[in-house]
This record gives sequence, C-alpha cells and structure tokens, in this order.
Amino acid sequence: MAESLVLAEREGAVAVVLLNRPEQLNALSDELMEELVARLRELDRDEEVRAIVLGGNERAFAAGADIGELAQASAIELYYQRRVERWNAIRGLWTPLVAAVSGYCLGGGCELAMSCDLIVASESAQFGQPETGLGIIPGAGGTQRLTRAVGKALAMDMILSGRRLSAHEALAAGLVARVVAKEAWLDEAKRVAGDIAEKGPVATRLAKESVDRAYETGLAAGLEAERRALYLSFASEDAKEGLTAFAEKRKPDFKGR
Repeated sequence: MAESLVLAEREGAVAVVLLNRPEQLNALSDELMEELVARLRELDRDEEVRAIVLGGNERAFAAGADIGELAQASAIELYYQRRVERWNAIRGLWTPLVAAVSGYCLGGGCELAMSCDLIVASESAQFGQPETGLGIIPGAGGTQRLTRAVGKALAMDMILSGRRLSAHEALAAGLVARVVAKEAWLDEAKRVAGDIAEKGPVATRLAKESVDRAYETGLAAGLEAERRALYLSFASEDAKEGLTAFAEKRKPDFKGR
C-alpha cells in the first residue's frame, strides 16, 4: 500500500501535518493537495486541536506545483478542476496555521506558505515565484499575497526576474515571522504553535479574523470589524475565565466556549 502523501500527528493541542513527496521535493500534485485540504479540514473541525503546523522536510517545504501535471492540462481542465480554490480553503481554516519552512519554498509552495497565518523559516529557506520562467504566472495568490507582504518593488523583482529571497531577506521584507537555525525549523514552529494553543481559542480565532481583515480591507472597515470581534470575545466563557484567572494570579483553563 502506497504511503500517504500527507503525514499527520497530534502533540497535545497541536497537530503537525507534513507533506510527503520527498523525491519530488514535495511538488504539489492534485492528489497531494486533495489529501492536504481534506486532512486540514478534518483537524479544523476537531475542537481539541488549537493550532496546526504545516511543513515539508529539511530539503523542501514544497518546490512548486507538479509541472508534469500542469504541462498536460488545458485551460478548461484547470478551470473545472478548481485547483486554486484549494488554497482558498486553506486560507479559510478557523484554526491558526503555522508554516514550518526549510529549504525550497517556490511557486505554489510559496503560495501555500503564504496561505498560512505565519511562517517560521529555517536559515536554509529560499522563497520564490519562478512561474514566468515557465511562460505562466503565479495563480494561487502569488501576485496578490506576495505584493501585500513584501511591497510592489520586491514582488515585481521576484515574479518578473525570478529572484529568490533567503530566509533573512524574507524576514527583513516581512514575508516570514521568525528565522531559526537549520536544524530547528520544525521544533520552533511547534513551539510557536504551542504558544498559540495555550491562548483562548475563541479570542485567537477572532484575532486571526481581525488581522486578516486589516490585511484585506481599508482602515475604517478593519476597525469596525475589530470592535465587533472584541464585543463578541467578551461574550465568551473564555473571556470571563481569562480575566478571572489574571486577577487570581493563576493560569487560565480555556474551554473554547
């Protein structure tokens, strides 16, 4: 029986999901993406999971789409396959998603990492959108999310010339949140996810939505969304528990309600 293209395990309230096509540098085939979205949705529905780490292996997070598949597909086939909607499904998860990136993070792989809520990168990480070298363009958010993350000038350089960013360049540009030693890429992502999982689940989800709104809308609309999310957070049992625990100088016991 063939080994799964997506490996998953639980470590308390943190789920770890790893892409598993090492010989292909985790190229994002249709089969892999279908399995990945299904597994992430399953974990997203699990109330015991409060944060998810998404990674590849030390050599590659994902080196891009499966070029062999793309080369055989027509425009209409791509349209009906709704390939890009898979990235939207990942972006729409409620549970905070931490990308653990080591090695190559190119093309669709870079777009997948940007679909996560934050990126922890190994010093070995390389980020790029090389699609124009194949006669196509980024189509799973690369022209949009990359521009919002690093600005127009650097996004143009990466997309038009094929420039790759090192981990430290990506950190300076605002694409990644943290850079760690090569051997610590997965452990640090798990630690970050663990920190997230300790916080109030309702507040964490509302905060995630509010930050996304800031990323996607103007200031006035974002502030209004933030105010509504704040009021909603105060209606939760977690808010009462968190505030009471602070006053009583103890660790809160959040229930996600």
